[in-house]
Amino acid sequence: MKFKKKAEKADQEYSFWDHLEQLRWVFLRIIIVVVLLLIIVFSFYNSFFSKILFAPLDSHFWIYEAFCTLSRLLKMPSLCPPEFHIQLINIEISGQFMVNISSSFYIAAIFAIPYIIFEIWGFISPALYPEEKKNVNLIFLLASVLFYIGATVAYFIVFPLTIRFLGTYQISELVPNQISIQSYFDTFFLLLFSLGASFEMPVLTYLLSRVGILNREILKKFRQIAFVVILIVAAVITPTTDPFTMMVVALPLYGLYELSILMCKRKKSTDEQEEVSDPD
Repeated sequence: MKFKKKAEKADQEYSFWDHLEQLRWVFLRIIIVVVLLLIIVFSFYNSFFSKILFAPLDSHFWIYEAFCTLSRLLKMPSLCPPEFHIQLINIEISGQFMVNISSSFYIAAIFAIPYIIFEIWGFISPALYPEEKKNVNLIFLLASVLFYIGATVAYFIVFPLTIRFLGTYQISELVPNQISIQSYFDTFFLLLFSLGASFEMPVLTYLLSRVGILNREILKKFRQIAFVVILIVAAVITPTTDPFTMMVVALPLYGLYELSILMCKRKKSTDEQEEVSDPD
């Protein structure tokens, strides 16, 4: 009933075509912002590529050195990667230019995420009541923060360990690794967006609980299964041989699952459901 009233109110103010026109302008503004950011990133491509995107290719990247320090403290030599340097190759005449364009676009999209969320929020907020806007404001802010936390974990931990392991792994010394620049960036942005999306778990569960698909009791019931699934996902994301690296990814993901439980609504009791259905 509440949704119906909101829909009727929205229909009185805007027609379907008015909403469609507003949505068109939302997409247009987002595209303009992303293109502007793309131009900025492309203009400083040398700094982005040399100092940021290519940093994990060398064993002097600070996260590798941090793991070596940790290995000495924990007396676990396997945590410290040996000296290495991975050389990328280009096998297409326009390969480096196209990689520059595509990578600049992905980086621009990452920078534009807060603005994209702001535009989406501006489009749907008129259909919400004031008390709902307070909660959704916090949720949209949390969505941006969680995505960047996930992307940070991917860049500083997951991707360096993945590229170090896969880039130096050899079946035989007779088969040297020749990694293409396209393969490198495909893996890089896949992990970046995958981890960023995975960290949106609390936001997704909150929204699903608001529409009645999920509740706190369901998540608690499947907690053990979720932990096993998270371990499997962490093992796939981090194809290294040591369990420590896997747990670096698994523990934050499981922490997000517990946070999702706290953000989920409780299942309404029978008395509460009867009270809602029969207010008299």
